[in-house]
Amino acid sequence: MEAFDPTPPAWTLGATHAFNFCCPRCRSTPMAATNVWINRRSPVYTEDRRRKWQEFYRCQCETAWWAWSDERPPAEWAKEQNCTEDDRET
Repeated sequence: MEAFDPTPPAWTLGATHAFNFCCPRCRSTPMAATNVWINRRSPVYTEDRRRKWQEFYRCQCETAWWAWSDERPPAEWAKEQNCTEDDRET
């Protein structure tokens, strides 16, 4: 499976929106994902005319989650980012 394949893989169907750009179940970062798919066929445009895409991840714990590309933390903070217990999805 290629991350930019136009056809979504089956594992994306039940994905949960993660608001903190990490797995809502185990709080792993996208770097720990076993699969990635980016929905580039349906971009959303923000008020300032920027595009954002849904980025889907299947975590090593088998949880499928997604976040908007503009929710990704800046690179210099990515290693420091911690999802806390309060950040988990229910």
